[in-house]
Amino acid sequence: MAVVLVLISAFLHAAWNALLKREPNKDRVLIAAVTFGALFATVVAVARARSSGTAPFPNATAVGWALVAGALEHFYFRGIARALDAGPLAPVYTISRGGAVLVVYPLSVLLFGELVTVASVIASAMIVLGLVLSGVRSKTSSDTRPMTSTAMSWATTCAVAIAGYHLAYKASLSAGGASSAVFAVSMTFASTLNWVRTGAAGRRAILAFVRIAPVRVVAMGLLCGGSFLMLIEALASGGAGYALTLRNTSVLFAVGLAWAIGEPPKLWVVVGAALVAVGAIAMTL
Repeated sequence: MAVVLVLISAFLHAAWNALLKREPNKDRVLIAAVTFGALFATVVAVARARSSGTAPFPNATAVGWALVAGALEHFYFRGIARALDAGPLAPVYTISRGGAVLVVYPLSVLLFGELVTVASVIASAMIVLGLVLSGVRSKTSSDTRPMTSTAMSWATTCAVAIAGYHLAYKASLSAGGASSAVFAVSMTFASTLNWVRTGAAGRRAILAFVRIAPVRVVAMGLLCGGSFLMLIEALASGGAGYALTLRNTSVLFAVGLAWAIGEPPKLWVVVGAALVAVGAIAMTL
């Protein structure tokens, strides 16, 4: 069951990125969707806390790290909207997710004492090669939209933010925070920061969009929030390393979804995504 949950989670995560790619004003749509995702996560967290009868946060440390994760999620959401505005889905997604693995790995060695092995070094090299291939700019006229330096910069920013909020989640959970509650607090804080930074005019535009297209907002919010909550359930019922390894299949799902939205990636982008997925999986073996 855990395997099925993780694979569904990986697909849903890639799917909401694909839906976001189709929106003309990605930042405002994303803020609306993430807000609904935060509400959904909060409902789940409250229900689980009531059923378990235990406090979701036993101490301030767990809450503090959840807020740190939320601040980094805010930067990720802002970055992914900008990256998808400037570049195609497949390489943007691959660079942001694969790059995060490369950032987390050395930090895990430094902060959590994880061992450096020959296999992990080879896996890192595979990921680097995959990222290079994904970021290659095409010079052929057959490309519908090549990767740009702006898209590369924002995708790299996303990679750093993803790595950061994963480490913050790990710290909050290690301090005793309940998984669903940690995510709910993080998403709520990220949503709050998004609403503040968009300004009064932006908030009016977001509310107008919600009134016009509520189904799209709800769908993206459910995909965003649901993808991570499914991962949380898998982590609770199975091995963490195994679950996180399978989660990296989202890179391959994103490549497939790129075809569905009319952005067929070049062969080297497909190969790059495969290398990133295999390298990320090998990193945990």
